Amino acid sequence: MREVDCIIVGGGLAGLQAAIQLGRYSAHQVLVIDAGEGRSTLCRTYHNILGFPDGVSGEELRERGRMQAERTGVSFEKDRIIKAERKGEHIQLFGTSGSEYGSKTVLLATGLTDRVPDIPGLTPTLGRTVYVCPDCDGYEIQDQRTVLLGSGEPGANMAMILIQRTNDLLYINHEHAPISAELHRSMKEAGVRYLEAAVQEVQQIEDGHITGVLTEDGQIFESERGFIAFGGNRVHYELAEQLGAVIADNKHVEADSRTLQAATNVWIAGDLGLHAEQATVAMGEGSIAAIWIHKALQQMTKDSR
Repeated sequence: MREVDCIIVGGGLAGLQAAIQLGRYSAHQVLVIDAGEGRSTLCRTYHNILGFPDGVSGEELRERGRMQAERTGVSFEKDRIIKAERKGEHIQLFGTSGSEYGSKTVLLATGLTDRVPDIPGLTPTLGRTVYVCPDCDGYEIQDQRTVLLGSGEPGANMAMILIQRTNDLLYINHEHAPISAELHRSMKEAGVRYLEAAVQEVQQIEDGHITGVLTEDGQIFESERGFIAFGGNRVHYELAEQLGAVIADNKHVEADSRTLQAATNVWIAGDLGLHAEQATVAMGEGSIAAIWIHKALQQMTKDSR
C-alpha cells in the first residue's frame, strides 16, 4: 500500500490547483488520484477565467495543471476510488484497480456529474455554444436566439433566469415532465416560448456551433446558442460520508467556511461543496484547502517530535 502525506481524489480544476499549491511547499508527498472524467473534461471552452479572453478548454487546463503540479514533485495515479476508511490516524482509500492507498490527509475534489440525456449532437456543443451555468455563461447568450433543453421545473426555473439575457428564448421540455401552473404563468408573462417535445438531434456546424434542434415530430428550431437544465445531477459525496463528513439534503458536503475542512484530516474543494458551481470558485477552493492541509501536516510533524 502506497503511503503519502496527502491524497487528492479528483484531478479536475479544484484538485489540480490544490496539487500545485501543496507541491510548491516542497515539504510533502502528494498524490493525485483521478479517473480522468468530470465536468472539466466536457467543457470545450471556459470564457470566464482570468487570462483567457478567447476561452480555454477544460482538457487544456487539466493538461497544463498536471504538468505544473508534476514540476513540483506531485505524483499522479489513474484510478477510481470507491471506498474510504480510517485506520488509526491514517486514511485508507481503495480503487477499482485493486490498489490501496494510505495518507495522513485527504482532499476530496470529486465534484458532480451533470445529467445529460444522450441526444445526438449535444456533447460536441457543450461548453462551446451550449452551456449549463447561467453565472458562468449567461453572458454568452446576450441577445442571441437561444434554445433551452431541459426537464420540467428545473428547466422552467432556468428559463426564468435566462430570459433576463435574451428576449428570444425557447424552452423545450424534452422529458415532458410536469411544471406547476404558477411557473407556466411566470414563463408566459416573461416571454419564454414553451414546447413539450423530445429532441431528436442537436444540429451544428463544425467546431461545436449549434444551429438548431430537431424534435421528434420533424420540426427544426433554429438557434444561435443553447442551455441545458435537466436536474438530477449526481453529487459524488460517498467518500466524504464514509470519512465522517456531514452531507446536506441535496447531497453536497458541508465544510468549515474558512478552512474547507469537512471531517478530521479531510478537506473538500470544488463542486462537491455547498456553493456556486464555477471553475474559478473550484480553483480558489483548491488553494484554500491546500493551505490548511499544509498547516495541518506541519502540526502533525511537530506533534510527532
